[in-house]
Amino acid sequence: MSKYDQPPRRPAVVTGASSGIGAATALVLGAQGFPVALGARRTEKCAEVAAQIRENGGEAVVHPLDLTDDGSVADFATSVAADLGDVEVVVSNAGSVGPGVIHEVDTERMRSELDVNLLGAHRLVRAFVPEMVERRRGDLVFVSSDVAVRPRPFMAAYAASKWGLEGLAQSMQMELEGTGVRASIVRPGPTWSEMGSTWDDQDAADVLNQWVRFGLARHPHFLKPSAIANAIAAIVSAPRGVHLNLVEVTPEAPVEDQ
Repeated sequence: MSKYDQPPRRPAVVTGASSGIGAATALVLGAQGFPVALGARRTEKCAEVAAQIRENGGEAVVHPLDLTDDGSVADFATSVAADLGDVEVVVSNAGSVGPGVIHEVDTERMRSELDVNLLGAHRLVRAFVPEMVERRRGDLVFVSSDVAVRPRPFMAAYAASKWGLEGLAQSMQMELEGTGVRASIVRPGPTWSEMGSTWDDQDAADVLNQWVRFGLARHPHFLKPSAIANAIAAIVSAPRGVHLNLVEVTPEAPVEDQ
């Protein structure tokens, strides 16, 4: 392959990259030749993922990122640009969720979830999208959740934040039309990840039982994070002229015996 046949360099940012969907996405993008910047508060976990990317021949850097802090987001964007150059892909994945009956959840707890899940995504938009528009190219992927269209009990703050996130993304899709910048949504169904791993066991059991009660869990299968990562890679790798504006990924039911 000559230098003229080389694919364009497309540096990518992945937030919430310390575990789960974020870590899987960083690994998949790194394996496909995207230089990857991993951002999260747990930089030691990101460093482990980045080491795997490098071991497999990819390029990866790690910088601390707190999406609830304007200064942290600005510093992250500056550091990534210095390391990798112009950012072509941003995967807004970081999220926070806690269980609770909404009239019992204190306002500060709800505010903290909205700050990460919705306002954090907007801080990323402000940090990276203006330069994408100026260059007339780029991909922005928002990791939503099926709770945006099928809200679950005891997760009202999370559902509200994902409804808001999809509203933001769909507005952006119209605003960015003709700029060369694509804003896309990937909407996972139930997925195994560290989100919820800190919940009290009884709280987690109660939440899952209510999913069944309201018909929100028709079978026990959950997705692996790699399924979402592969969907994200497909979105950002789509050829110019193609916009995968919404991809919903759900776990397949177990095959029934005949």
